[in-house]
Amino acid sequence: MNTAVSDPEIAEDSQARRTDPKSFILRGVKTLRQLLIPLAVAAFTIFEDMSFDELALFLVPGLAAVLGLVVLLNYLPWRRLTYTVAEQDIRVESGVLSRAARSVPYERIQDVSLEQSLLPRLLGLVLVKFETGSGGGDDLRLAYLSEAEGERLRQLVRERRAGQSASQEQAEGAKRQDASEPEAHTLFAMNARRLFIFGTFEFSLAVIAVLGGVIQYLDNLVPEEMWEPSYWQSSLNEYGMGIATMGAFAQTLSALFGVIFVLLIGSATGLIRTFLRDWGFLLERTERGFRRRRGLLTKTDVMMPVHRVQGITIGTGWLRRRFGWHGLKFISLAQDAGASNHVVAPFAQLGEIAPIVSEASLFMPPEDTRWHRPSPQHRNTYMAIGLAVMAMVVVAATIATSMISSEKLDHAQWLVLIPIVSAGALVARLYYRWRFARHAWDGQQVYVRTGWLAPKTVIVTREKLHSVEIVQGPIGKRRGYATLHLGLAGGRFNIDGIELEHAKQLREAVMTTITKTDFSKLERG
Repeated sequence: MNTAVSDPEIAEDSQARRTDPKSFILRGVKTLRQLLIPLAVAAFTIFEDMSFDELALFLVPGLAAVLGLVVLLNYLPWRRLTYTVAEQDIRVESGVLSRAARSVPYERIQDVSLEQSLLPRLLGLVLVKFETGSGGGDDLRLAYLSEAEGERLRQLVRERRAGQSASQEQAEGAKRQDASEPEAHTLFAMNARRLFIFGTFEFSLAVIAVLGGVIQYLDNLVPEEMWEPSYWQSSLNEYGMGIATMGAFAQTLSALFGVIFVLLIGSATGLIRTFLRDWGFLLERTERGFRRRRGLLTKTDVMMPVHRVQGITIGTGWLRRRFGWHGLKFISLAQDAGASNHVVAPFAQLGEIAPIVSEASLFMPPEDTRWHRPSPQHRNTYMAIGLAVMAMVVVAATIATSMISSEKLDHAQWLVLIPIVSAGALVARLYYRWRFARHAWDGQQVYVRTGWLAPKTVIVTREKLHSVEIVQGPIGKRRGYATLHLGLAGGRFNIDGIELEHAKQLREAVMTTITKTDFSKLERG
């Protein structure tokens, strides 16, 4: 039977296409950036004793060879990579020496997101990600397409996934795109002032880790004595800045300034990261779901259909909670920066979060919610195990100190206090972890709260749970508690240390909802 395509638009889309020609240039720039420091170190080592004329004689041809190799290694993969937008799936073929082909049906694609880092943004290119819900490493990507092609491809995939024909999509696409803007309304946004407040809570020492990585590359370029404390002390003494001669007050003051410097570096790093990541943060409710845009250097544009939201996570930090600040994430099938949650309100008050939760067809825990704590047997068991481990450490430390000579014993006895203090801290931690962990459920949702200093609340709808499992270990069987695993399409979340009878009641309630749900009739999009 002949199945020739009659619609010329479908026939055109069914042709294999390549990514934008500028994409292989971007790949070459990224390759050179990764090779910059190693090449600089190698050049310094190899050409250290050469004169300027000898250096120019070898350096120019060497750079030309490196550039030619980089261009070739990036041009060939670009030339051999093609994508085809077929009627039932999207196909990507790649490989120079060995070919690889991957086909993803539209029904498996959860959504299509667009991402722009700084250089692609300057060139008008976007990274198109087809999110399949099976993990960030399994998502299909096309790097890079033009902005217009990326938006067209996203719209086309959505329409074909929804079961509409290509002719309908082409006829209605422009009309719907023009009409969608007025219908979209803002749910949450962050201005510069909000970003600044957010950044003050995002303390980070990531810059120190980056400097450490750079130092590893520069290890051969600096003298070995630079890593010795005596080198710096002698240098300071040489200029009349000896630490030992400062006195106790001056030494304390210098240490205080050092701590302040670290705090300033951490605060500045947090501010910079916050502004780069969340600049222009905007969450909108559109006809198709939630649209989130953010980013200064790397701009992301993500669409989240309402029915794809499996649940929500409301979290905060030990300090920001004192000021009423919380963060809201959607638990979904898609990936967001490697995590199975989408950040939709990273820094908001509960009054701002509630309307977003309502738009996701969920609701906050009612005031009369009946909360349940984990089993006390679960708490006592882990306390006993922790104390037993600490007791063994104390015994080992005592035996070790008995072998030390009497002259050194007075200075080593205090070491026994370390496991004792640690045991007390462990008991306190386990108690407060149990004290502030609780769960509840009603006819529509399941709630789990954890954490003391930085509490977190997870809310999932019972209708979208796929499985419920009771797991008991050897100790749990004897002590009468279990772990309840609730299965979501986007993963699992657990209720630990729940009493067995209580776990059975919750399982029965959830199973009643699951058996009444016909998943084939749930809204698709």
